[in-house]
Amino acid sequence: MLADKDRIFTNLYGFQPWGLKAAQARGDWDNTKKLLEIGADTIIDRMKASGLRGRGGAGFPTGTKWGFMPKEPRPDRPNFLVINADESEPGSCKDREIIRHDPHKLIEGALVAGFAMRARAAYIYIRGEYIREAETLFAAVAEAYDAGLIGKNACGSGYDFDVFVHRGAGAYICGEETAMLESLEGKKGQPRLKPPFPAGAGLYGCPTTVNNVESIAVAPTILRRGPEWFASFGAENNRGTKLFQISGHVNKPCVVEDAMSIPFRQLIEEHCGGIRGGWDNLLAVIPGGSSVPLVPAAQIMDCPMDFDGLKALGSGLGTAAVIVMDKSTDIVRAISRISYFYKHESCGQCTPCREGTGWMWRVMERLRTGDADIGEIDTLFNVTKQIEGHTICALGDAAAWPIQGLIRHFRPELERRIAERQGDDFAPMQEAAE
Repeated sequence: MLADKDRIFTNLYGFQPWGLKAAQARGDWDNTKKLLEIGADTIIDRMKASGLRGRGGAGFPTGTKWGFMPKEPRPDRPNFLVINADESEPGSCKDREIIRHDPHKLIEGALVAGFAMRARAAYIYIRGEYIREAETLFAAVAEAYDAGLIGKNACGSGYDFDVFVHRGAGAYICGEETAMLESLEGKKGQPRLKPPFPAGAGLYGCPTTVNNVESIAVAPTILRRGPEWFASFGAENNRGTKLFQISGHVNKPCVVEDAMSIPFRQLIEEHCGGIRGGWDNLLAVIPGGSSVPLVPAAQIMDCPMDFDGLKALGSGLGTAAVIVMDKSTDIVRAISRISYFYKHESCGQCTPCREGTGWMWRVMERLRTGDADIGEIDTLFNVTKQIEGHTICALGDAAAWPIQGLIRHFRPELERRIAERQGDDFAPMQEAAE
């Protein structure tokens, strides 16, 4: 288990106040000017050395992403940092804890990251439903301005940096980086074709980097303690500590910070008090939020909870939103409900997603009740493959993967329902014949 001294988020559960004085007592804003004095390029090099990969789901190396930004921004095209606090992935609830209880970590991280990328300002795009979290964030940003930590001559560094908080309207699609930029510009939240990538032409046509809340919030601590310290946790290519959000059929659901690559069984035993009804009662786990394929109990027991370990099982770490399902779960109904969510949240821009998500949900509902033919299972799988990778953004993939995981691992359950339903239908006919 991660030692308390190695935790980055020391007020994750809100036992202390979130305000500036309490944050400074925990070590935030501690001589931030000195952090900036090492220079933008050195900050980026140290982030690369730390091995930090994006905590929003894709896992792209953070330091490398920061390095894509222009080194000498044009006066008419300033660089921008956009922080993704939309967090609409079902099962994911870590960023709200950071914003609610430790907002100054995020604001200081925005300054450090913005300075490293020569950004003029940071925009924090927060999910519309996060009402209390947004109130806290607005107040924390005001505190930072009043203390001279951001704004003109931020932290006395000679660097001017603004932070704006923008509230979304509750659309899942706005969690996709280019849809988020469209929404920030006041347009309908629909993903943009890439290229151009945001680092070339993003917000208002200016170079932009979009990062997750957790990715930005850990940056000052990494610089203070050193990239070697952060890289000492986790397996190769999966470095650092991570916030895991564990929900579902465990004895104590929680959000907890632990080292990357911790085995699944250890994570659940140490932090959640085990599976409800014991380990023999575990059916399957969705390890990274609703968009990644489920993993059956037998495969995930000793799996390292990191990007590569879960990829090897045909799933993914995603945001590390671990949804645990025991044997009381109607697994087909659960995946059908997820497919309804993606049907509902599709922006409708791409034909495979607009038409395919509704079609997949309707077939899933018939499979749930057994009112289908055996051959439709393969047809459904083939359609998911036609949607996956054929849309502008990854929502098509997110809709396809849960269904692929269900068919891959629980095909006998689908076939059983169809056989039972057909058996029921045949019984009255036989009685009538007699």
